[in-house]
Amino acid sequence: MSSKSFTLFTGITLILAILIATPPALAANTYSVEEITAKARGFFGDTTEGLAKAIEKAFKDHGQPNAFIVGEEVSGAIGVGLRYGNGMLNRKTTAPRKVYWQGPSIGWDFGGNASKVFTLIYHLNDNRQLFQRYPGVDGSIYIAAGFGVSYQQSGNVVLAPIRTGVGLRAGANVGYLHYNTEHSWLPF
Repeated sequence: MSSKSFTLFTGITLILAILIATPPALAANTYSVEEITAKARGFFGDTTEGLAKAIEKAFKDHGQPNAFIVGEEVSGAIGVGLRYGNGMLNRKTTAPRKVYWQGPSIGWDFGGNASKVFTLIYHLNDNRQLFQRYPGVDGSIYIAAGFGVSYQQSGNVVLAPIRTGVGLRAGANVGYLHYNTEHSWLPF
């Protein structure tokens, strides 16, 4: 084997070794379906078929999240609605961080509810990327309790809030949620 061939072979072998080693490093910063299911079970209490289906759908649609928020929110609407929430942002690479969100909505939407929220977050490279507005469409019927998942996206960051709550609410709306580092009563 000539010196050029050996150098080329060594270079290709090194590149392949780096490529093979990279996916586990990236996977180390994401959460598996088993990890998320365990965290959601711990947050919501007993797991149900509805929770399992919501998590399964989010994983099927977007893969493994690299962050999640556990929190609670209240919302209400009579055509025009408001939603306020707070929780803890969790990532494998940083300590948990308090976050707040609020936002307006408009649509055929009536009633009020209080919810526990478990939000899966995808493609969050830096915590600061979370703190912006996320437009979305929401439809819900709360008579007692149940699980629902919706998606919000701004840029490359995708949020998948899984909610369960109590209240009396029905309808569909369009609006946005604004995530912040500090609480605000202004929904805009």
